[in-house]
Amino acid sequence: MKHKIILISGYFAVALFSSSVFAAQQPASTPITTTPPAEKLPLADLERFTTVMEHIRNYYVKPIEDPALFENAIRGMMAGLDPHSAYLDQEEFAELKASTSGKFGGLGIEVTLDDGYIKVISPIDGTPAAKSGLQTGDLIIKIDDTPVKDLGLREAVDRMRGKPGTDIYLTVVRKGDSKPIKLKLTRAIINVVSVTSKMLEDGYAYIRIAQFQSETGSELVKALKTLQKNSNNKLKGVILDLRNNPGGILEASVQTASAFLDKDKLPYDKVVVFTKGRISSSQVKEKATGKDLTNGAPMIVMVNGGSASASEIVAGALQDYKRAIILGTQTFGKASVQTVLPLKDQRGIKLTTALYYTPSGRSIQARGIVPDIVVDNVTLPTPTKTQADDLNVTEANLQGHLETKADATVVAADATVIKDETALMYKDYQLYQALNALKTQQVLNKS
Repeated sequence: MKHKIILISGYFAVALFSSSVFAAQQPASTPITTTPPAEKLPLADLERFTTVMEHIRNYYVKPIEDPALFENAIRGMMAGLDPHSAYLDQEEFAELKASTSGKFGGLGIEVTLDDGYIKVISPIDGTPAAKSGLQTGDLIIKIDDTPVKDLGLREAVDRMRGKPGTDIYLTVVRKGDSKPIKLKLTRAIINVVSVTSKMLEDGYAYIRIAQFQSETGSELVKALKTLQKNSNNKLKGVILDLRNNPGGILEASVQTASAFLDKDKLPYDKVVVFTKGRISSSQVKEKATGKDLTNGAPMIVMVNGGSASASEIVAGALQDYKRAIILGTQTFGKASVQTVLPLKDQRGIKLTTALYYTPSGRSIQARGIVPDIVVDNVTLPTPTKTQADDLNVTEANLQGHLETKADATVVAADATVIKDETALMYKDYQLYQALNALKTQQVLNKS
């Protein structure tokens, strides 16, 4: 065994045609530099294991091939460690490598096991899962007509896989709804767009990272340069949206955080994230590089319960360095590091080998990132036309108001801003509050 792959995301992704792990990796050429001291295998335990195998081969109700017995034994051994360690057969191992490219087939949903049910960690932007209305925190209780209680994560994911273009029905229980919800999803070939960006208003930029892929860092730099150009290099503020981002490649998360940090002005030895494990190669420090591409513009990072792993690394680093205000709801809290160790015949195991920490030394494992400003993702009822008009009342709406030509232009511009803000409030309440917080920060910085 010559190489390892480091992972910082450990859920099952119903993304490919079979279950897979949504990978977060460093280059596969990273060598294993330290091997733990060899210990003698316990002969009594080995004898018990082989005896059980013999009993299954001789007495089970139907014949079981030896390769299947060994694979099941390995799966059980890995599953007994923690929720993120797993055995990867040939198909799963290939899918893990494909999942970081951003192009794959399936539903586009990150799931984990929760008390016998399948819990949605996050639906990925633009995928069948997101389009169906599936939400973070939903508990899947039925796949088509099959109850999933105690079905097992692997079997449940296998049932959700299938040929692109075919339909599947998921019945979910959602917090706040008294009855289960039945959703129809159509499997598809999915191209995940990692980075999207736009100007919300003059000088206020919005960047969305849906997933940390191998090209996310370079795509982010390109987006920031475009936004700077569009604002004549006078950005008033930046919103980085990491909601429902389940993680991805470690290096991409470090590059993302670095794009908003000036390495020459950082405490904590310029560290973005560091890891601790039993062996020396698990002691990793990833440091910021370069300059802040936004020139210190005020910044808000949006997170929620679907923000995990690489997303939490970015949010944690920017929070520790007081570079950004974190807004939204508490993140998932997945701060363990997995290493994929290749086996023979294109198989492998994914083994938890370390925990990661934010620059100040915080462990967010099972805790998550607590936002500086907590804003729930509430949905406000869309107002009627009369109510909407009432929200936009200004001096210009009053009968007999005084007006000059110059004032008329200003009023018209202000009315457009009010209208746009009102629409945003009903479309995305958290983003509306983030924009307001950003504007407040901009004002305070000027005073």
